[in-house]
Amino acid sequence: MKKRADGASPERLKPYAAMALRKGIDDALIIKTATVVTAPWVRLKCQYGCDLYGRGLCCPPRTPTPEQTRGILDSYTWALLLHRHWGKNYKKVDRFNDVLAGLERTIFLDGFSRAFAMGSGPCTRCADCNISGQCLHPDKARPSMESCGIDVFSTAHAHGLPIHVVRNHSEERDVYGLVLVE
Repeated sequence: MKKRADGASPERLKPYAAMALRKGIDDALIIKTATVVTAPWVRLKCQYGCDLYGRGLCCPPRTPTPEQTRGILDSYTWALLLHRHWGKNYKKVDRFNDVLAGLERTIFLDGFSRAFAMGSGPCTRCADCNISGQCLHPDKARPSMESCGIDVFSTAHAHGLPIHVVRNHSEERDVYGLVLVE
């Protein structure tokens, strides 16, 4: 990639969207961060629906609140919204999140110093997260969109992307990630 000129723009982000597609992402949309939906109720789904709540550095209550996330989003103009239709193997989500972290790194090294990725689902890199210390994988571990209060369903629907409620682990699902770029 070439060194960037001033600021992010859809034109300057197109090569990164193409890179994501080459790495197996199904959809890579360049969106305005103002279109990302946040809501206070989203973290309740983590707190009262996920058995990993509070057990990781990338999960609430250690992640930004929805209000903090809205402030973060509002300090950016552009993001890459990444979607992958994922089969029934939920353990593979770390591979999706690896693509996001790698894309964040590439964008950062190309001169967009504020690039930051948010992945999908809880981080499962370690059997037991080092919650009393520093992350053992800071180069790859990122908070999920939902752990930061992003309404992934509304955001996906607003951009014409598929998503549905998964009723059990035998169903296929769609996973989403976001790379903020300024």
